[in-house]
Amino acid sequence: MFNVLRAEPKTTFEYGPFRIRRMRPGQILPERGDDAFGPLSVIDHANLEQGTLVKMHEHNNDEILSYMWRGSMVHEDSAGNRVPLSPKKLMMMNAGESFWHEESTPLVSAEMLQIFIRPRKANLEGRVQFMERRDGPKQNAWTLIGAPEGIESPLEIRQAIYIYDTRLDADTTIEIPTHPGFAQWLYVMDGEMTIGGHTLAKGDAISDEASALTPATATKETTLVCFLVYLDAESVLEGTISGKFGNVK
Repeated sequence: MFNVLRAEPKTTFEYGPFRIRRMRPGQILPERGDDAFGPLSVIDHANLEQGTLVKMHEHNNDEILSYMWRGSMVHEDSAGNRVPLSPKKLMMMNAGESFWHEESTPLVSAEMLQIFIRPRKANLEGRVQFMERRDGPKQNAWTLIGAPEGIESPLEIRQAIYIYDTRLDADTTIEIPTHPGFAQWLYVMDGEMTIGGHTLAKGDAISDEASALTPATATKETTLVCFLVYLDAESVLEGTISGKFGNVK
């Protein structure tokens, strides 16, 4: 049976021009008793108005993907980077023992996901990676964004998680990525689709722990983000964000 997690406006909070809807992806499988979906701990669907500034702050033991869907954001960090992010340039911070960063939208507003993953081990080296793609998400085909260590991918995740995205034309059907032993968690970043007898709109997610998801059909132009997660992966609970949310079984 497919499990659906609907967008919940009551989980949205605001800090002036910075608005976040916080998701705890494990709530899609309540029988597991963990608000995290294995090591996939927290997903923030964020909207930043032009002129937003999130001042320099520290993360520890979080693997953080900044997935830009619309607009642009400037990233600055303790390694000396000052980099504009956009749908054509994504970022993975492997915070490890310590990593400091600042975010701002000086030119335009932005809409994004900030994805917090529990790493496999505590206090690894802090670092940052960038992924460039000239045209943004592929049309009607999946792009591998990040994968576990040792797997060739644009961004390396220090955990047993694969992340993909695609942009679908209306009335397009697509197979959902799979990997043996990994559970799927599929998110509608924008648009609308039908899958397994369910209609999902922007902000909704679907998963099935026991079997593979059926193909999805976009009813209008739709952007999807797919996570493949090894639910029982060894992970640490010491992260600034990823370790706080989700209950230890």
